[in-house]
Amino acid sequence: MTKKKIAVVLFNLGGPDKAESIRPFLFNFFMDKNIIRVPAPLRLVIATLIANRRSRREAGTSYGLMGGASPLLTNTQAQALALGQMLLAKGDHDYQVFVCMRYWHPMAEDVVKEVASWQPDRIVLLPLYPQYSTTTTRSSLQEWNRFCKRTGLDVPTSMVCCYPENDSFIKASAALVKQAYEMAQIKSQELNAPPPRVLFSAHGLPEDVIDAGDPYQWQCEQTARAIAREMDIEGLDWAICYQSRVGPKKWIGPSTDEEIRRAGADGVPLVVYPHAFVSEHVETLVEIEMEYRHLAQESGVPYFARVPTVSTQGLFIEGLARMVATHARQSGIYPDSKSGRICPSSSKQCCMAECRVSTGGSQNEYVAA
Repeated sequence: MTKKKIAVVLFNLGGPDKAESIRPFLFNFFMDKNIIRVPAPLRLVIATLIANRRSRREAGTSYGLMGGASPLLTNTQAQALALGQMLLAKGDHDYQVFVCMRYWHPMAEDVVKEVASWQPDRIVLLPLYPQYSTTTTRSSLQEWNRFCKRTGLDVPTSMVCCYPENDSFIKASAALVKQAYEMAQIKSQELNAPPPRVLFSAHGLPEDVIDAGDPYQWQCEQTARAIAREMDIEGLDWAICYQSRVGPKKWIGPSTDEEIRRAGADGVPLVVYPHAFVSEHVETLVEIEMEYRHLAQESGVPYFARVPTVSTQGLFIEGLARMVATHARQSGIYPDSKSGRICPSSSKQCCMAECRVSTGGSQNEYVAA
């Protein structure tokens, strides 16, 4: 029997590949209607101003500290390779994994063409965002759909909309955090300090995005609780917080800065895990590892540890492979398994609430309503 050809598309944010790419990357980011929610003409002005201003600063700071480029593409490609090898070892289908970035190359316009040239029987869209947000997964899906229409790619498609409590993701995360926690505990005893506190730090969002029904904050909280529970440490001191605030709007909190200062006031060692990220990039390697470490030292935190992301950890990749295998047998938008909606009714912009199935043509097309 001929094996089906399954194209697996990994969605991720993307990042500049050299110093000259920083400004256009930032422009693409702030031109996204899901990020700056104003009419296009005004968004163009805002995106241009922000990109020009921040590119000059970040060329010498955030990205400058990484040699002018983000490692996100390289890290995502490593995950794609590991996932592809694991899927092919299953032997049930012919899989090929593609990387599709939202704001810098390889972007949907080119990746859709690559997938179309491979002529798959089915497509599985797999965001490398464990928690769904209109600013990440929805944005990537909209862009993918736009270029599928333009290119005429008409293939049955399924998407994993989110996996905030996926068992493999949670267990892989808990193992990493527990390892760092145990090292911090040894250091705490040496310093005669209280037991360590774990901070689950996610990228923040403006409050009005959440108030509009985006489920991201709720899903981040579910992930943090699940990891803390999986760690199985009696009396574990942990908190959830949010990083990377920009602009004048009020953002969800508490902020990671506030939690670091609180830990300093309490004299508590810190273990920081970026539970909304699955690969290393500027917000883990610079913001947490460098900027927050410096803030911790200034604030009197006796010990500071950053936990690495799950990246290509075997258990995490196995979890992704199982999700792909499940979705390769179905059509639609679902969480990590075909279990139906997981978000509360207050999350009006949950993926499964917003996306509808088009019955036109041979393809099940998923459109953010």
